[in-house]
Formats: sequence, C-alpha cells, structure tokens
Amino acid sequence: MKTEQNILVAFVLNLCFSIFEFVGGVLTGSIAIASDAVHDLGDAASIGISYLLEKKSKRPSNSLYTYGYARFSVLGGIITTLILLVGSVVVICSAVQRIFAPVELNYGGMILFAVVGVGVNSCAAFFTRGGHSFNQKAVNLHMLEDVLGWVMVLCGAVVMHFTDFALLDPIMSICVAVFIFANAVKNLTGAITPLLEKVPLDVDTEQIKQQLEQLDGVLDVHHIHLWTLDGQTNCATVHLVTDGDPHLIKLAARQVLSGFHIGHATLELESPGEPCPAVQCPTVSACTHRHHHHHH
Repeated sequence: MKTEQNILVAFVLNLCFSIFEFVGGVLTGSIAIASDAVHDLGDAASIGISYLLEKKSKRPSNSLYTYGYARFSVLGGIITTLILLVGSVVVICSAVQRIFAPVELNYGGMILFAVVGVGVNSCAAFFTRGGHSFNQKAVNLHMLEDVLGWVMVLCGAVVMHFTDFALLDPIMSICVAVFIFANAVKNLTGAITPLLEKVPLDVDTEQIKQQLEQLDGVLDVHHIHLWTLDGQTNCATVHLVTDGDPHLIKLAARQVLSGFHIGHATLELESPGEPCPAVQCPTVSACTHRHHHHHH
C-alpha cells in the first residue's frame, strides 16, 4: 500500500532527523532548533502510531469489527494531533522563559542546521502529500509545519547573523507553535466528527429526506440516521413507508443515497398501515412525529 510506505518513509526521516536536531539545538544554543527537535520527536512517535493504525484500518471487516477497521485511521489522526497540541504548548512555555533569560547563540551553526532541515522535511512532506484520511492529513500537516518551521529558522538565523537580535529566536518558535496549535485544533474537530456519530460534512439530511420523499411510491420517510466511518465511507439507515414494488423502491432509494457518497445503506420498508416501532424513538429530529400519519 503506497500511503503506508510513504508514512513509513516519513517516520524514518523524522526519527533520524530529530536526533540530529537535539544535537544541533545543544550545539547552537537555539531554542527554535531545540523546540523543533521536541516537535519532530513527537512527529516521529505519532507517525509511528499513524503507520500502525493506518495499516490496521485497511483490514477487511470481520465478526468483531463488522464495519471494518476504518476508525483506526481516525484514531491515528486524533493521537497524532493531541501529541502536536501538547508539543506546541511545551514549546511556547520554554520560548517564553527564553525571552526573559536570553542565551548566547551560534548563528552560523543555526543557518547550517536550518538548510539541512528545510531539505529533509521537504522530502518528507513530498512523500506524505495527497492523503485522504484524517490520519494521512495529520501526518502531512506535520511535515508541512516542519518545512515551515525550518524556513523560518533559516530566515531568522540569517537576520540574527547580521543584526545580533537574539530575541528573534524564541519569538519565531512561539509563532510556529501557535500556527501548529491552530491547525491541530482544526484537524482534531474534523477527526472527532466520526467518533461522535455526527452527520458527515458533505451530507445534508433534509435534502436526502426530500429526495427520497419525491420517489414514486414512497409515502413517507422517517428514522433517517447518517454517519461516517472515517470521513470517507458514509453509512445510512432509513425507514420508507411505501405501497409500491419493494424492489424498485430500494433501487431508487439506493440511487439517491449513492449521490451523497453513501455506500453502506440499510433500508427498512413499511406498508402504509403498519405501526413503526421507532415512533417512540428519543431522537425527535430523526423521526419528526408529524410524518407518522398511521391509519389504524
């Protein structure tokens, strides 16, 4: 699987690189480089987790995981993102301390490390681009931030080399950390959507209801439930009241649902007089009671 190999390449690059950075941070005295090392180590760890979970997420469904393992990928994205959030908070704290207690920096060394940093991370970002799962997006987000962080360290080191304005170092690391934090929060909200069984972003419940109600032979549509396994695979269950040919109705309904990227659809057909056992269901919005005109 291509995506998994790419995640693995990124993992190896990052792990070796974070060790290289710790050394760099110590030698040059730069908090921006040292904080990048913390960040990269976090990246390497989370990419390792992502790799394992992405691999697991591709496994076929079985009697225990009847929906398959797609959510493992979401889990990978969440863990990766949480590591990033914690990492950026740590970086911000240490940078703030550094502002009050400045340290002697080796600008030449910083420039050298930053050039290598931009190179290595550009490779890693290139390898992880184009993923669709929350997990792959989280990994690629890491890589892009790393490139960004290093470009910034490079520019900062050059500026400091000529101006000797050492405060720039902690200020830069704070900026990068805030940027990472903001993106991670955005990624986290996206990944939490499937866990909370929230309707996927590109699906409109009302629209589906209207389109199903317009089908020939469908008298009423209720009890619609929509969810997503991993942000890509969507599922639905629907009750249709109909007096038409069940076979044709199902075909037509599945057609409508596939237009909303719903592959996993379970349809329950009821005849007009049949009391729906779900009328008492607590989710009032899912089965608006006005639609239950049952003739007893």
